[in-house]
Amino acid sequence: MQLNIPTWLTMFRVVMIPFFVLAFYLPFQWAPLSCTLIFVLAAVTDWFDGFLARRWKQTTRFGAFLDPVADKVMVATALVLVAEHFHSWWITLPAATMIAREIIISALREWMAEIGKRSSVAVSWIGKVKTTAQMLALVTLLCRPDDVVSAIGIASLYVAAVLTFWSMFQYLYAARHDLFKQ
Repeated sequence: MQLNIPTWLTMFRVVMIPFFVLAFYLPFQWAPLSCTLIFVLAAVTDWFDGFLARRWKQTTRFGAFLDPVADKVMVATALVLVAEHFHSWWITLPAATMIAREIIISALREWMAEIGKRSSVAVSWIGKVKTTAQMLALVTLLCRPDDVVSAIGIASLYVAAVLTFWSMFQYLYAARHDLFKQ
């Protein structure tokens, strides 16, 4: 296996996860900002590694496998940390919903690939909008400099939760004939 810059960036994202968690728990006033900066750096490297892999035609099987895993683990970790910080059902419920959706859709994609129909559950535009709302929510809720920013983050979290359901049902609807075939 030959490693290239896009794959190294993806592996860097995986390595950042424990530092992200550690920064969240640091007992310093600047800990939320450092945690947020690590999360933003991970998001930027996610975009950048995909851009470079396509531009330089350096896509690999390993990169195609690791990239979505790194993304999902980082986002799931951020959702767990945010839920723990706020320690309230109205934050935990949308966070758990988003994590559950990722597991369900990952399983659906794997199963559809197994039966040769992976393209029928390709990423849709609503999934991209959901991801944008989710990233806004997580950045603001990790940083939480004041109540106004936290309120924006909570509103974005709920927008992302609604879009999470919508996109999940789109994927399940697209796969319905294969899921319920006798």
